[in-house]
Amino acid sequence: MQLNLSKILSFNAGYVDTASFLALHGLFAAHVTGNFVTLGAALVSDTHTGAWAKLAALPMFCLMVFATRWIDLKFIKLNKSSYHFLLILMIALFTAAALISVFYLPFPSYDTVAGFSVGMLLVAAMAIQNAMHRIHWVKESPTTVMTGSTTQLMLDLAHLSQGTTPEQKATTQQRLKSLFPTMLCFALGCAVAALIYKFALMYLFIVPVVLAVLSYLKKEHYKKA
Repeated sequence: MQLNLSKILSFNAGYVDTASFLALHGLFAAHVTGNFVTLGAALVSDTHTGAWAKLAALPMFCLMVFATRWIDLKFIKLNKSSYHFLLILMIALFTAAALISVFYLPFPSYDTVAGFSVGMLLVAAMAIQNAMHRIHWVKESPTTVMTGSTTQLMLDLAHLSQGTTPEQKATTQQRLKSLFPTMLCFALGCAVAALIYKFALMYLFIVPVVLAVLSYLKKEHYKKA
């Protein structure tokens, strides 16, 4: 399986979501929808574990998506591309989160400045990845949330099972070839994050920095619009 940008981003999304969920006591950095659920649970629990981070995750995500598009439009006005700048900004955010985490892991179950800061930095970085799918990676399958991809995969498999025209079959198979590796890499990212959390906690948030750098190195390996 050839290593391209989409696979790296999918692995990164699964990794960051699992790492943040485990280390930051239920915070989803890449999956904002999940934070609504965990926030509701935190508000009625005795400890209110990570409630502030979960409450701030959606506004931070929205603000960063807005900022990403704002930056992109500024580059467009200058007849330039925001692509490289946004990837470098992702690297910077992941690096800041890693530097803080090295000194403060494991984070306690209650809200702390360090834990909150790491959570918001991760949410901001993943917001950029989400936004870039709508700006630069429009032909690639989504890499951050697998609900839509799983739904499409099952729809395509059902379609193939009923028999299709050669043209429809070719289109569906091509989409499956794009979706399945993305989903597999996301799942692998989740598994690796869980293992590092268990056996090498201090390195947990260094991995996204490496993945972000690798994404930059593979920045041209995606389907162009």
